[in-house]
Amino acid sequence: MTTKSLTKPPKQIMIENIRSNYRKVEKSIVEQLYMKHDLHGTTVGSNREDIWKQLFEMIIPKKFIIESSVFIIDSKGNVSREVDLAIMDETYTPYIFRNGRIKFIPIEAVAVVVECKSQSLDKETITEWKKSMSSLCTSVGAIARMAGSISDKPVCTQPSTRPIRVLCALQSQVKEGISDGFDIVLSAVQEGKSSGQGSIEINYSNSENLSYWFKQLNFHEGDEVNKVDKKAADAYAAPLEGIDLEQYKVYDPDGNEISLLTFNFQLNQLLMLINNPILFPHRAYAKLFDFQREGI
Repeated sequence: MTTKSLTKPPKQIMIENIRSNYRKVEKSIVEQLYMKHDLHGTTVGSNREDIWKQLFEMIIPKKFIIESSVFIIDSKGNVSREVDLAIMDETYTPYIFRNGRIKFIPIEAVAVVVECKSQSLDKETITEWKKSMSSLCTSVGAIARMAGSISDKPVCTQPSTRPIRVLCALQSQVKEGISDGFDIVLSAVQEGKSSGQGSIEINYSNSENLSYWFKQLNFHEGDEVNKVDKKAADAYAAPLEGIDLEQYKVYDPDGNEISLLTFNFQLNQLLMLINNPILFPHRAYAKLFDFQREGI
């Protein structure tokens, strides 16, 4: 430790250490994603979910779990394509089916879906994946005890939710049209093979205003939401109009963004807009699987 560093206040040293460690982890993740097989010369593909998963495990609160290779289902019987990573709150919501590595998760429980790609990004496959996610819709009719009453309908600030859609890939693979339909794209950028440098670039779709995100995540289009007064949604979101995700960016003394720390604050802010999953509609799923009521 240098004499100069000893003169710094302990708080400043602590902040610098945290910033430095975030950059080290970020570089390590990028290096792993770009690691080549000695024989085949391709990016490590079979472990790509694990590499990206460690990023999310660093920043996601413990109330959430991260499940790998799952299918997401809704009460109408729509099923997604396989999802690489699903970030879900399992506190109040049961699995529809879980046995070994086979997992079907109800859409009501899912806060984030992550598609992880390494070397090959096929536009047609990505398009079909996005379509399968867009077909899923939460249902109403949940019954739960509240502090002062019994609730049999969703709260007025959250009538129908949808998960945040994230694409994780190498920068060179994120071509025009590939990222359409994703809310967030995390691109691993290799800044120099010999230098060992690397960074993660964060890009958001559409508006970054928190009012936009609140309405997107809690007033997802569907039959139930069409019954909701859209003016009420605007009123709830009004306090968020002047806040955007740009305000959550973190930079080092040289003006370089510390992307992983930025993403920590940005993603967790979006999760706080959802806060808790929509109440689970047990009867709607019971009807889906009940032979005597099939097709009703």
